[in-house]
Amino acid sequence: MLRKPHYIAFGLLALVGLILLSLPESAANRVKLTLTGLFLPLFGFTESTQSVARRAGNSVVPRDDLVRELEQLRAEKQKLEFNLAQTQEAVRENDRLRQFAGFPARQPWKLKPARVIARDPANWWRTAFIDVGSKDGVRVDMPVITPEGLAGRVSAVSTARSQVVLLGDQNCRVAALVKETAENGIVVPYVSDPAIVTLTYLSRGTPAKVGQAIVTSGLELKPGHQVLSSGLGGVFPRGIRIGEIVDVRNVGFGLYQEARVKLAVNLNALDQVWVVAQ
Repeated sequence: MLRKPHYIAFGLLALVGLILLSLPESAANRVKLTLTGLFLPLFGFTESTQSVARRAGNSVVPRDDLVRELEQLRAEKQKLEFNLAQTQEAVRENDRLRQFAGFPARQPWKLKPARVIARDPANWWRTAFIDVGSKDGVRVDMPVITPEGLAGRVSAVSTARSQVVLLGDQNCRVAALVKETAENGIVVPYVSDPAIVTLTYLSRGTPAKVGQAIVTSGLELKPGHQVLSSGLGGVFPRGIRIGEIVDVRNVGFGLYQEARVKLAVNLNALDQVWVVAQ
């Protein structure tokens, strides 16, 4: 049964309807537009709410998928823990063997972060300047690396910045070896391409092949090879990645061989680097 307020509301709606019917068509249309404009925000809010609800529903991941992903993450975590335990045991075993053989303990690298702040336009591919210097403990001959591998060595130091001579420069020759065969050689410049260096003095019957990795050997080079040495281990610690072999060829009338090596580090994209304090 309708109450009195309901009768009043019904009467008002009927009156408005009669007024709209009696108005000229142009006036009636203006009134309709006005009323529609009043209710549009409500319609828009309702539509937005429905859209948000639909998106939320689509973003909900089924419980079974979440459980499966969680189990995969747990398995990966356990695998990483096993690998870490094996690595730690290998390190301990290596330390025991070095001690037994009388070798000095291998010290972890001390890395100093630095940023490349300038390049020499006259020697773009061979020189860079970094924002650390003697006040930061940087000294001449310290290696400069990136996560990809060796970039060069510190060649001059001031208080707040240092000059780095990059791989491929005449003043940055490196004692290196083929990782897979342990054969030693020397990395020297390759003039035609700054992204390539040459690993020379390989034996005539070298087993070096395309794709094999080249790393620093840690051997000491004498001043005749234009490399200053800090004694045991040389300038560059053993095992820093240099690049990989792209081809091998005979030189010196077949007396020895050399390999062209593509550098692991893009020397034209140096930004953040690390100075290795041995």
